[in-house]
Amino acid sequence: MSTYAIETPSGASDAAPELTRRTFEVRALKSMLLSALVWALAIIASIPLFTVLYMLLVHGGARLNWETLTELPPAGFEDGGGFGNAIVGTFAMVGIAAAISVPIGILCATFLAELGPDSRLATAVRFAAKTLTGFPSILAGVFAYASVVLLTGGYSAPAGGAALAVLMVPTVILTAEEAMKMVPKIMRDAAYGMGCTRTQVILKVTLPTALPGVLTGVMLAVARAAGETAPLLFTALFSSYWLLQDGKFDLMQPTASLAVLIFNFSGMPFENQIELAWAASLVLVLMLLAINLASRMIMKRRA
Repeated sequence: MSTYAIETPSGASDAAPELTRRTFEVRALKSMLLSALVWALAIIASIPLFTVLYMLLVHGGARLNWETLTELPPAGFEDGGGFGNAIVGTFAMVGIAAAISVPIGILCATFLAELGPDSRLATAVRFAAKTLTGFPSILAGVFAYASVVLLTGGYSAPAGGAALAVLMVPTVILTAEEAMKMVPKIMRDAAYGMGCTRTQVILKVTLPTALPGVLTGVMLAVARAAGETAPLLFTALFSSYWLLQDGKFDLMQPTASLAVLIFNFSGMPFENQIELAWAASLVLVLMLLAINLASRMIMKRRA
């Protein structure tokens, strides 16, 4: 048997590692430059956010105290006062909106994800939900004014809740549908293999598994609704009184909210009202921040 030797050009073995090293250095340099660019853009984008937070802490934190959180709004020339009724009114109207939008949103999402995902009705519902996500909030107020205020004969918390529910429904529908679609198909197949009906699969498998994603969508919708002002100007107006009267809640009356209080007081020529507007802005931002942090924690547990 004869043996053949393959000759390689001198220096070829040294050139390959050198070429690999240079390629690696170029890629590493590009990665470092792009990472630095992304960090710089992120810092620039966060400057307005931290500037607003700083202004709220400086101007609103100076006035924030227990009296401000528990007393009623003052009149024009009065000193002191607070916005306790606006906090209660905000929670009341957002709660009404959630009670309306969450069941409707979850039922629609269940149909879109489980019952008829490819039907014409599902396509129309998805299109309507995506269109409503960009729906101007003031038009939701006009709709609630025509459908609730005119029918009931006055401005009220339920009218404000109905307007906010219109804005919350599309967010709940789309996020809940995506959460249900992410449930592994093998879990559904296993349930069907054990003899479960479609209703049992939805109630016992799909919804419990998708619950963290559904709750995240609900919290995002609540955060958006809590900061809306325009719909409430058409539906709830404002009030300088508590909802609790004679030992019971009277919801069928004009209702105060933090967003409308900020809108009203920020344009007044009185220093006391302007300070209250700053403090109310800080409270509203802290509420929204808490809701968003809670949704982040739920998503991390889900992951």
